[in-house]
Amino acid sequence: MAGNRSLHAANKAKEDEFYTELSDIENELKHYRHHFKGKTVLCNCDDPRISNFFHYFSYNFEQLGLKKLITTCYKNQNRDLFSQNDSERAIWLEYYGDKNGNRVPDPEEIGIHYFEGDGDFRSKECIELLKQTDIVVTNPPFSLFREYVAQLMKYEKKFVILGNQNAITYKEIFSFIQNDQLWLGSTLSFAKFKVPDYYEPKATRFWIDESGQKWRSMGNICWFTNLDIAKRHEDLILYKSYNPDDYPKYENYDAIEIKKVTEIPMDYNGIMGVPITFLDKYNPEQFEIVKFRKGNDDKDLSVNGKCPYFRILIRRRQRAGDVVETFHETSLQVGQSLHYEQPETALPMAAEEEAEYGK
Repeated sequence: MAGNRSLHAANKAKEDEFYTELSDIENELKHYRHHFKGKTVLCNCDDPRISNFFHYFSYNFEQLGLKKLITTCYKNQNRDLFSQNDSERAIWLEYYGDKNGNRVPDPEEIGIHYFEGDGDFRSKECIELLKQTDIVVTNPPFSLFREYVAQLMKYEKKFVILGNQNAITYKEIFSFIQNDQLWLGSTLSFAKFKVPDYYEPKATRFWIDESGQKWRSMGNICWFTNLDIAKRHEDLILYKSYNPDDYPKYENYDAIEIKKVTEIPMDYNGIMGVPITFLDKYNPEQFEIVKFRKGNDDKDLSVNGKCPYFRILIRRRQRAGDVVETFHETSLQVGQSLHYEQPETALPMAAEEEAEYGK
């Protein structure tokens, strides 16, 4: 179909067809097992006959306690990982679990359905499947990441999806992160992906295996989710002490520059600019995200005449037991009462006559 061919052409131009390894899926999804019980899961960017997402959920269906599994794609039915979208009809599969007791998703247990359209996740047919879904888990096209996440937010869906870490810098994505509507998953991945044969060789992170399959690897792949995980509540351990000489201030914003996440000082309560890798350690109970990248002049944050790579402006949240800056000779802890003793010499009374003010 024309729509399929144009979408494939777009994918080819952007080179965002990357197929996820089962080990990477297993390493991440083990942190969400309790979320899946009784839920319908949708993998809507996956060729269901060879997708490792379908493999993971179908073979773990009973163990996870799933209600239903749905997978869709715009590719044809041929068992070819990189089909050229030349099928007359796209398909979607649904699986309700094992029926014959062998704990294997047999072909007769998988319902095969045909789309009228091309199976694009943005199509009306796919949106209807999305509406039936509790949790979406997939590896969407990187070039359509903004649009994909926007759709998930529009329909208020829970999700665990794979993406490029640079997506953090998209203003739409960062807004979701700042508002605690989206956060990073449990694992950052130096992931390897199978890629189509038409992908051009790269000087680095590219190889062809003994079967002729092309591979690419990326060191900046991460998971994005809005499902709660234990990692999100772990405090980042701070051990550095603040020293003005070690932490210069930005020229266009009242905040200090932090070169590495490990160098965040434990005793500074003002605003700090940190690398985007901070989000892998972000605990919203420990820190508040104030702003992204720009200073008061709406230009990139600058320190000593240079603009460090995108910075996130953060501030520590004050919690009971935290030491905070005060104007007293001794520091106070949040929640600690300030004991006041009556001075030996009585303080002068406030002026009773207006004329006395200012004397």
